[in-house]
Amino acid sequence: MVQNRSNRGADVQPKRLPGVKHIIAVGSGKGGVGKSTVAVNLAVALRETGAQVGLLDADIYGPSIPIMLGLSGTQPTMVDEKTVRPAHKYGIDTISMGFLLKDTDAVVWRGPMLGKALQQFIEDVAWENKDYLVIDLPPGTGDVQLSLTQLVPVTGAVVVTTPQDVAMADVRRAIRMFEMTHIPILGIVENMAYFTCPDNGKDYYIFGKGRTQQTCDEMNLSLLGSLPLDMGVGPAADRGEPIVISEPGGDQAVRYRQIAKKITEIITKGASSANPQSKFDDFFNT
Repeated sequence: MVQNRSNRGADVQPKRLPGVKHIIAVGSGKGGVGKSTVAVNLAVALRETGAQVGLLDADIYGPSIPIMLGLSGTQPTMVDEKTVRPAHKYGIDTISMGFLLKDTDAVVWRGPMLGKALQQFIEDVAWENKDYLVIDLPPGTGDVQLSLTQLVPVTGAVVVTTPQDVAMADVRRAIRMFEMTHIPILGIVENMAYFTCPDNGKDYYIFGKGRTQQTCDEMNLSLLGSLPLDMGVGPAADRGEPIVISEPGGDQAVRYRQIAKKITEIITKGASSANPQSKFDDFFNT
C-alpha cells in the first residue's frame, strides 16, 4: 500500500496540477526559524525573474501568509462551482486557511482532516500556468508533509534553519524526512545567521557560527544562502510587505534574489536528483 502511494508522482501531476511546472516545498525541523518569511520572500524573488509563481500556505494550524502579503480579511472567490480563485498580490497567486478563518478561530483537527485540506488546496484551486508553486509547510515532520508527498510530485525542498545546536538537530530530522519521502533537497537556507550592529558595522554571530555550513558539508547539501538578522523584516511583514518589496535595494532583498537564482539553477540543471534518497517504503515496513 505504501509503495503504491509513494510512487504515484508520475500519475498525479497531470491530474492534480497540470498547470504547474515545479513544486518547491519550504520546510523546517522546528518553528520560529522564519520559514514562512523565507517562503514569501522566495516566492516574490522568483516572481521578479519573470516566472509565474503560486504560494500555497500549508501551515493549516498557523496560517501567516495572509498577514505577510497584506491579504488579511480576504475572502476567496470562485471560478466556477468547484474551483476556487486564489488571492493575488505582488504578482503571486496564493491560497491559505487564513482566508477561511477569523483571527480568533482555531483549527482543531486530526491528521486526516489536515490531509484533506491540503488536497483541496491542490485540487480545487485554479493553479494555472505556474512555473513554480512554493508550498509553505508547517514546522516538523507530520501529517501535512506526508500527505504532500502522496498528492503531488515535489520538485525539491528548501530547508530553513537557524544556527543554534537545537535547530541543527531538528533540521537533520527534517532532511531525513524529505529523504525518506523521496523529495530531493535543493539546499538549506540559514536564517538569523548574524546581526550587523548599525553603530559600529561589526557582525555578531548571536546564535553561533559555522554550524550550518558544517551540516551542509557533512550531508553533501548546498547552503543556498545566509540571511542576517534585520530589524526591518518583522515590521515589514506585519504591514503586509515582504522585505524584497519594502526594501528592494537592501541586503536582504539581494540575498533572497541570490537564493532564488541558485534554486532555479539547481532545478534547471537537475542537480537535485543526485542527492541520495532513502527507502521510504522500507522505513514504514520495518
